[in-house]
Amino acid sequence: MKQSVNCVLLVDDDKATNFFNKMVVNRHGGFSHVVSTQSGLEALEYLKEVNNAKKVKPDLIFLDINMPAMNGWEFLIEFEKFDNAFTDTIKVILLSTSSDPADVKKSIDKHPVDDYINKPLSFPLLNEVLANHFANKVEIGC
Repeated sequence: MKQSVNCVLLVDDDKATNFFNKMVVNRHGGFSHVVSTQSGLEALEYLKEVNNAKKVKPDLIFLDINMPAMNGWEFLIEFEKFDNAFTDTIKVILLSTSSDPADVKKSIDKHPVDDYINKPLSFPLLNEVLANHFANKVEIGC
């Protein structure tokens, strides 16, 4: 499969989940670069470094909802404070074990979320993400 997403940012406090998701994304073939962070705060720091041209800008963020210190909702509030020119090209997908319809509704109604999928990541889920959110893109650069 031709790579269509340059950089994916995984945000999950669980090391095992991050390890598994990173492995699946790397093996998929549709993604060039995968970065994992273990908190919303760490992800925000990463994005600030992108703004300072020190890190690769993610095209896609897989964001866990339930994390200590800063949960996914709190991350989204801070994410919205970045310049729109910066955030408009980043797809944010909530990745959670929660199947609560209220979480889905909250994500759609109140935050810049492009999708909501349940853990764990898999090739079929990644294929859906590419088809639904990156089908019109040939190859994305930094």
